[in-house]
Amino acid sequence: MPVVVVIGPRQSGKSTLVQAVFPNYRYVNLEDIEKRKFAKEDPKGFLLDLGSHSIIDEVQYVPELLSYIQLQVDQDGLAGQYILTGSQNLLLMQILSQSLSGRVSIFNLLPFALEEIKGSPYEMQRYEDYILKGFYPRIYDKNLDSTDWLQNYIQTYVERDLRQLINVSDLGTFHQFLEICAGRIGQLVNLTEIGSQIGVSYNTISKWLSVLQTSFIVHQLRPYHRNYDKRIVKTPKLYFYDTGLACTLLGIRTIEDLNRHFAKGALFENFIINEVFKNHLNRNISAKAYFWNAKGANEVDLLLEKAGELLPIEIKSGRTINASFFDGLRYFQKASGASPENSYLVYGGDEKQRRSNAQVIGWAFLGEFGVGEFGKTHSIPACNTLLTFTN
Repeated sequence: MPVVVVIGPRQSGKSTLVQAVFPNYRYVNLEDIEKRKFAKEDPKGFLLDLGSHSIIDEVQYVPELLSYIQLQVDQDGLAGQYILTGSQNLLLMQILSQSLSGRVSIFNLLPFALEEIKGSPYEMQRYEDYILKGFYPRIYDKNLDSTDWLQNYIQTYVERDLRQLINVSDLGTFHQFLEICAGRIGQLVNLTEIGSQIGVSYNTISKWLSVLQTSFIVHQLRPYHRNYDKRIVKTPKLYFYDTGLACTLLGIRTIEDLNRHFAKGALFENFIINEVFKNHLNRNISAKAYFWNAKGANEVDLLLEKAGELLPIEIKSGRTINASFFDGLRYFQKASGASPENSYLVYGGDEKQRRSNAQVIGWAFLGEFGVGEFGKTHSIPACNTLLTFTN
């Protein structure tokens, strides 16, 4: 394709990655006010000055530039002519589909995956450390205090990105909304209830939630659509793209805080779901992912649909396996016909077992989990240990 786009949260490593992969490309960042002004006032002249084989960072600042990029790539007919990055998902995707349809390859880059850290100097032994610290690369690279950095991240996001997307008159109320979202990780989305807690209308909460999704702060997991049970839940669940960010919003600063907190199990569930998603995205594989809940009586935390087959995954933070951990899987197997061989329990321990109800996988084996045939190793070197690119 003539255009390659890498999208993801701020500070997920997009700029570092594309400059490492394409070291000979000319680089420009549209967060630079002068560069942005040039691109807005004279997009054609901006592209001519930049030349072919260029990287344009944070392209969402000048969306009108994409129409001129379309004309340029159609004229030149070069592969890999422009590498673009952006940190506003839905907004950027809409613009790309309108301006560069059929001319662009799109890749998603979330913060570090566990499999990238494993085997590197950054590796940690407890899953609680990863939940608390999160996975933004700069925290690891610079050995920063994660809570301080994430507090600044939240403040910067609210003061800069948010004001570009919507007009928020009361930043304190919006921050309260962020905290409520963090406290509702793994729960069904109820916009009316959230709005009533902070005295904001349903429509406003809906708009704010959409902005959080657009900016890679939160994502929603849809319920599985097939009606194996007439009482099936049809409302999506809420998760954060980074558990460290959620911990900061919840005031969780230490492992002791996390172990005492009511949301520990939900944060572990969020951590596992994110890792499964990263395993797919880092291989450019689309994950058809859902959850399943029969009106609260029985639930499966994650369903992956692969080649028409459903793979149910139950997630438990406990380090000791309990027979009740398999209840949701057994119920779903009976309702759907899913086989125990393709059912999975991911838990807070460190073993892999094959049981009569499901395959059991400890959290540390997530690098082998969720892509291709489960249980088979898909080895990828840690990005900070071995980095080899071919242009």
